Amino acid sequence: MSYFSRRFLLSVLPALALSGCGFSPAYAPGGSANALQGAILVDAPTDRAAYLFTRHIEDRLGRAAPGRYGLGYAISLDEDSVAISADNVITRYNILGTVKYALRDLKTKEVVLTGSVDNFVGYSASGSTVATQAARRDAEARLMGILAEQILNRLTAEAGRLAP
Repeated sequence: MSYFSRRFLLSVLPALALSGCGFSPAYAPGGSANALQGAILVDAPTDRAAYLFTRHIEDRLGRAAPGRYGLGYAISLDEDSVAISADNVITRYNILGTVKYALRDLKTKEVVLTGSVDNFVGYSASGSTVATQAARRDAEARLMGILAEQILNRLTAEAGRLAP
């Protein structure tokens, strides 16, 4: 079998298998999570981490005005040193993050979904002070994106049971 026909089969077979099992994209027109687009009003951020978190969710779902649901959240960040040099200097940190969230119906004020997600990222502190600060800010931005994605995945999974 030639290289071209093998590559063609490898690209077509997964699509055929998914269409045969009833798979449909969640955000496609008529998909269960399509109703989340522009429907979730995220609480206003109060600090940089909350801003990064809110921005990531709004980038994915759009900014709701006025919105069907409200997303409240509480972000908790902690930092641990994970690598210490022979000179007793910390060279690597982990930022541990937890977000507790609640999705509420803005019409009835009822909480329809709650949960908590957690994750961590690391950054190097072996460079200059400026490089370490930049690495920390970048790590915080990555962590907020990871936590926002975890919540978006849970919202997508539960989208079918939320009222339209």
